[in-house]
Amino acid sequence: MTAARRIHSNPASAARIEPAPGAGPAPLDERAALILTALVENFIATGDPVSSLSIARQQNREGLSAATIRNVMAELADAGYLEQPHTSAGRVPTARAFRFYADRLLQQAAPSLPAPAQTQIAARMAGATSSSDFLARTSHLLAGLSGGLGVALTVPGENDRLEHVHFTRLGPQRLLTVLVTAAGAVRDRVVTLDRDYTAAELEQAANYLNHNFRGWALEGIRRELERHVAEERSEYRRMLAALADLWGHWTLLPGGDAADPAKGQRSSHEETLFVEGFANLMAGDPDRDRLRRILSALEEKERVIELLNAYIDGRSSVRVVVGLEAAMPEMAGLVLVAAPARLGEQHLGTVGVIGPTRMPYASAIGGVSYLASLFARWSTQP
Repeated sequence: MTAARRIHSNPASAARIEPAPGAGPAPLDERAALILTALVENFIATGDPVSSLSIARQQNREGLSAATIRNVMAELADAGYLEQPHTSAGRVPTARAFRFYADRLLQQAAPSLPAPAQTQIAARMAGATSSSDFLARTSHLLAGLSGGLGVALTVPGENDRLEHVHFTRLGPQRLLTVLVTAAGAVRDRVVTLDRDYTAAELEQAANYLNHNFRGWALEGIRRELERHVAEERSEYRRMLAALADLWGHWTLLPGGDAADPAKGQRSSHEETLFVEGFANLMAGDPDRDRLRRILSALEEKERVIELLNAYIDGRSSVRVVVGLEAAMPEMAGLVLVAAPARLGEQHLGTVGVIGPTRMPYASAIGGVSYLASLFARWSTQP
């Protein structure tokens, strides 16, 4: 299994990207919609231009003749839904057709994963030891479900508020921190410290934090502790310094250094992106020059994070975006299927798939939706 790539980015500098234009012509009548849906599904399955005869065979229960279907396909082509690669070939769907197909799936009833698949995924996620572990597994599973790129993004923790914190000493200079937010999310982290703390000191620190900072934003606690340390000049300062040290290690993401901000401090309001499935794109795209441009764009991690933040927020549900070239020209021909993971009103993260227009939309939408809801449920577990 290819290891998921883990990327950090500070969203403070992230620019918003305007969504790709989705406006199209007047709504299609049901007959045209039925034919276009069948054509898109046929093209997804085979990758070959689709003829009116093949659609007639699939839709014979509707009593549509090949001639009628051919006329409708000509109208769809005039409206920008289809194109004809060669004079004698069938038709292939355009980006507008894929956009219509995805919208129709979501409007009729968002596809869901079959119960056996949900059970298998839940079992594989049950052993996740942290949110980072869960999201890394999520990117791997989504890559497998879609045949594309699986992505999972944490959101800034600026608005997380403390409900309860507990420190457990694991050994010399090592401790387990378990933090519960006011929204019910449970987070844990094993950290290595510069000094050792006794069990009594850890209990005193947890009691102080729970008594004085319950309901505070997590990042605000760090700032307040640092302010008190700077102002206090008594013996009390030693205890405050210990608290600042313990809390600082919690609010630093892996790779940071609490003692020296110049060594790459990363606070809790930064985002972490997990990406897996590059091999899927390489196997499915014969145009090596185009593939290199796509991979080069994906290597610019901040741009991928901006892309997800531009299209997905904590209030939306599953969204399918066809036409990513409007945001990143190198990603022409790719589609984003993504959804936020929510716990009540709290936005926990974003999970999604980036893949070719011929991706299996139903399984991608079902997988994204299920894993987003599963992450929210998992976050509430003790």
